[in-house]
Amino acid sequence: MLRARDAMDRAYAQPLDVPDLARIAHVSSAHFTRTFRATFGETPHRYLQRRRVERAMFLLRETDRSVTDICFEVGFGSPGTFSRTFRDIVGRSPRAYRKEAVALGVPTCFTMAWTRPSD
Repeated sequence: MLRARDAMDRAYAQPLDVPDLARIAHVSSAHFTRTFRATFGETPHRYLQRRRVERAMFLLRETDRSVTDICFEVGFGSPGTFSRTFRDIVGRSPRAYRKEAVALGVPTCFTMAWTRPSD
């Protein structure tokens, strides 16, 4: 399970599906999904979405790139899916998040812990 989670952390922007991740973990797809959820408290798909949104949050705070560019860079296939998922996880739209986010001179580890979306 850790190998598959690490693969998602490294390649979050790549198209990853459960069969590929199950192969990394050396188990069947069904067993992988059940065990991943039991181990990490969320489905593989939701974990991957959250990782993508975390990266998008950083890019929205720290760059002036368009929301659409960020959407595709972090691995979402459409701006609509990105906005809906972002709102589900963060509680506001990417544009609203960018307006409200203020990049402060605090250590990155603190910023990451403080802004980590809670599902």
